[in-house]
Amino acid sequence: MKISSPLKGEDETLDSFYMGRILVLQKKKGYRFSVDAPLLADFIQTRPEDVILELGTGNGIISLLLSIKPFKHITAVEIQESLADLARRNVRINSLDKKITVIHMDLRKFQPEKKFDVIFSNPPYIRKGEGHLSSSEERSIAKHELKCDIFDIMERTGKLLKKKGRAYFIFQAKRKKELLQAAERNGLIMESIRFVYSRKESSPNQILTSWSFTSEQETTLPPFILYDEEGNDTSEAEEIFRGRK
Repeated sequence: MKISSPLKGEDETLDSFYMGRILVLQKKKGYRFSVDAPLLADFIQTRPEDVILELGTGNGIISLLLSIKPFKHITAVEIQESLADLARRNVRINSLDKKITVIHMDLRKFQPEKKFDVIFSNPPYIRKGEGHLSSSEERSIAKHELKCDIFDIMERTGKLLKKKGRAYFIFQAKRKKELLQAAERNGLIMESIRFVYSRKESSPNQILTSWSFTSEQETTLPPFILYDEEGNDTSEAEEIFRGRK
């Protein structure tokens, strides 16, 4: 069934996720989210009373996917005006105006009055000066460390997370050392880590991690495998893409 909305621009698509429970506007040629988003949304653990912060929301996809879980409110910060506008329209399309607030701001300058129970981010993962920039500036800023890096993300997390709060990130597995350095610099201790593999026999592409200021033991969770031997989504991947709570 074709989906339409008066909020959709000519250069955008309107897609449905989680078996039609979530609608998402995306740019046809700009930033479009990938498998990172549902993996992180599934990994994040929330409680009904949680006040949450997302650092770098893009088009708002992870906050939208989190809306099937319990929480009080999400503040989603985005530096790019075009993506902040898109995220606001996505919030509106999904009738989440009272649950999610999008703020157009450089996350490095974000100074809220109160701290948060949960902070999460899918940070830019390509080092500045490495890789090939996209013809789309929007996509380049989202994927490359042009406006912020993992140290900026962890600095903000260390400052804005409550003493008993939790933080969640997805990042490149090959940059685990930098992630650990950035976290340690800001007093964060890893609680759990889960390696993400495209296939069972491949090297890990990404890591899902959770953090706090008080963790006493690091837990290595079972690996997540995206594809089976035939190249189809694994049963867990299918479950995540359907939107398990």
